[in-house]
Amino acid sequence: MQHQSFSNLVPYNVTDVNFLLVDDNPMNLEVIEGALVSGGYLNFEKVKDPLSLTKILVENTFDLVLLDINMPILNGFAVLSFLQQQLKEKCPPVIMLTALNDQESINKAFDAGASDYITKPFNRKELLQRVNIHLTNWLLTQQLSQERASLEQKVQERTKQIRKSQLEVINRLGQAAEYRDNETGNHVKRVAIISEAIAKEAECSDHYCSLIYLASPLHDVGKIGISDTIMLKPGKLSDEEFEVMKTHVQIGGEILANSDSEILEMAYEIAMTHHEKFNGKGYPNGLSGYDIPLSGRIVAIADVFDALTSSRPYKEAWSVEKAIELILREKGQHFDPDLVDRFVRIKDVILEKIKRYSD
Repeated sequence: MQHQSFSNLVPYNVTDVNFLLVDDNPMNLEVIEGALVSGGYLNFEKVKDPLSLTKILVENTFDLVLLDINMPILNGFAVLSFLQQQLKEKCPPVIMLTALNDQESINKAFDAGASDYITKPFNRKELLQRVNIHLTNWLLTQQLSQERASLEQKVQERTKQIRKSQLEVINRLGQAAEYRDNETGNHVKRVAIISEAIAKEAECSDHYCSLIYLASPLHDVGKIGISDTIMLKPGKLSDEEFEVMKTHVQIGGEILANSDSEILEMAYEIAMTHHEKFNGKGYPNGLSGYDIPLSGRIVAIADVFDALTSSRPYKEAWSVEKAIELILREKGQHFDPDLVDRFVRIKDVILEKIKRYSD
């Protein structure tokens, strides 16, 4: 036998519905069950002792509860509270089915969260109609909840795919700039790892550390706009050539500016400030000290350290020890002194992390 919901949207099969009937009087339980059976319902858990509910709720799920009020030890109000505490948002509708017909009891039941209130002796047709209404509402709500959860999962999966694609584009764009003067493009990966490690040591939030890891590969994206004559020159750049090289900062800024992406906003900040110096003698704007954004101060150390220890067309790779010596000499001049101390403190951890990305 099939019952159709009053909204004509969600049919439910009466043979799939589970009832919890709670009444200390066995005869009452039989009468209630008989009325429900006449409506085609088949599945009942009849409880005379509310103290046994804990085990029953662990082993079963229910779609509707019919609950007496006058019971020894635990009355209906106590049982209703217990059901709500145990099942929380999964608590099905509860119909109070009782001989009490005073307004105070009715109000107390609804205030406690009951879905309906029917007095004994009840009219069978009225009971079945109210049961049908509450079941339809409950099953519709459950279906919508499941569909919402499924939709949210699909949205999360799609968002994850989009984010993965965005990150791949960001990483490839960063590598595109580095291929101009680096054979493998691993420089941007190492800068990302070093920057994240320094940020963690500086006790930045997990979100910030993740952002700087994702954004720092674009620190030199503006090199895309610098000619090969300058980028691949084997010797030292002339003053004029170096001035041209410095424009990669503004080029990178123009590429990254005015984005709504949190990652690209930080990438813009890094691109524009990682060549600033703590003493104010950097470029392009001569910022000094803590006027330089933290991301720029962090990436400045990561970029210089990796550049020094990497081979380029115009120089041989320095040893780690020599590179660390220079960074320590530039402490408070080129670099944030506190960040230098933190970087040196974890240099062995950093070296281990970037080892797999050696050129």
